[in-house]
Amino acid sequence: MNVVEQYARAQIVTDADAPQAMDRGAVPVRLSYDPERDPRIVRVRLTGTPTSEWTLPRDLLEHGLRTPMDRGDVRVWPCGRVQTIVEFHSAQGVTMVQFETKALTRFLRRMYATAAATEPVPH
Repeated sequence: MNVVEQYARAQIVTDADAPQAMDRGAVPVRLSYDPERDPRIVRVRLTGTPTSEWTLPRDLLEHGLRTPMDRGDVRVWPCGRVQTIVEFHSAQGVTMVQFETKALTRFLRRMYATAAATEPVPH
């Protein structure tokens, strides 16, 4: 099994489900990458209650660390030198997840090492 998982703490701000909307403060988030399930996708999952999960293209996450990027309902941009924002839009509202950039960089390094190890060798 070549699944890459990493836990990080992130600040969550959401307007989803307006009556319960609030700044959740720092919460544990699980980043995961499963090349067998879908080699192009990274999953971001809140590990508290209620559990929420979003997906985004892995290349969008990588490029968004350096410059603002968006694709469909997901936006990623650097916030200063040490933080990165990932913003998810849905019918329920907008959720912003603020990560330390070094946590995302560490995850991406592990993810790309796993992806390289699982790719077939050309003949």
